[in-house]
Amino acid sequence: MSQSHRSQKVADRIKVVVAGLLEGKIKDPRLGFVTITDTRVTGDLQHASVFYTVLGDEAQREATAQALNSAKGVIRSAVGRDLGTRITPSIEFFPDGLPESALALESLLETVHQRDAEVIALRANATYAGEADPYKAPREIVDEQPDK
Repeated sequence: MSQSHRSQKVADRIKVVVAGLLEGKIKDPRLGFVTITDTRVTGDLQHASVFYTVLGDEAQREATAQALNSAKGVIRSAVGRDLGTRITPSIEFFPDGLPESALALESLLETVHQRDAEVIALRANATYAGEADPYKAPREIVDEQPDK
């Protein structure tokens, strides 16, 4: 189900506010190089899901998740001040699965390229199983009547 125009605008604004907070105001040393990739808001504007990616290994991802969860109250307060809506949405952070999906897709494409190269190598030394032209040529009809 698609979001309404208003909830999409609120989601976009939350994304901008959260990214700005992470860039400037929140000074947690556990916070790694984090990028806010997407934000989704429920239709009643009471819950916001913020998706993020972290550049680094698994330990840095875990530390960033802990830092985001500990700063959730500060982030929600800032979002509420900025939005000016009657209800400030609760905020939940989710690691975005896009980088892992992209890596899996790249791996599959590499496998396909390797198999294509194997087929090309096998085709280079291949010979026909039968004749070079496997299709039957039409028979020529010979006129059996002698010329007079």
